Amino acid sequence: MSPQITLATALRVLSQLRRDPRTIAMLVIVPCVLVALLRYVFNGQPETFQRVGVPMVGIFPLVSMFLVTSIAMLRERTSGTLERLMTMPLAKLDLLAGYALAFAVVAVIQAATVSGVAIGLLDLHVAGSTALVVALAVLNALLGMALGLFLSAFAATEFQAVQFMPAFLLPQLLLCGILAPRDSMSDALRWLSDVLPMTYAYDALSRVAAGDGLGEVAVDVAVLVAAALASLALGAATLRRRTA
Repeated sequence: MSPQITLATALRVLSQLRRDPRTIAMLVIVPCVLVALLRYVFNGQPETFQRVGVPMVGIFPLVSMFLVTSIAMLRERTSGTLERLMTMPLAKLDLLAGYALAFAVVAVIQAATVSGVAIGLLDLHVAGSTALVVALAVLNALLGMALGLFLSAFAATEFQAVQFMPAFLLPQLLLCGILAPRDSMSDALRWLSDVLPMTYAYDALSRVAAGDGLGEVAVDVAVLVAAALASLALGAATLRRRTA
């Protein structure tokens, strides 16, 4: 693995994103709009917004990053760019690490913007550390990026890539505990939720919102990091090097 190649890949991806204002809007502006919409949906129930607002600050970036990353990688695959890159002397990890680095920069901007809007403008109160909320939002965005890179291998068209969002993310949203406590679910659903990464994303953010610190959410953070790394590793496994 070469740091120079990884950096060059990251700069190429960032350059492409810079020339695509619609994607930037999808990544930065849309999550802010969704958080604001959530705030006014519960305008007469401020306690509900306080309960679900902080978790959604992390979940909205996860969803948007998943969608954009899966489509971006699919375009690389279907346009032949990925195949041409793989004929060059670069490791699979160079390619994926470059994508991860580029979207990590975007994730920091995205998470900081969404958190700033929610906490600074929409009066979302956090009993714990605001910095930890931002850090968890970044981690969730990176997880969405890693999942998008991996699952893009199973889509042949952009429409199929979009279909992965309701098929893969919506069940996690339903089972993570944001709509109903996991303890009230059937045993089968609770066991299923135990292996879904969004469960730990929601749990960590809700704990911080209630005042817990890093020590109390360390297990959740470890699971999220492991899920992101596993997704990147599986994504590397789906890359096929072809030669003429």
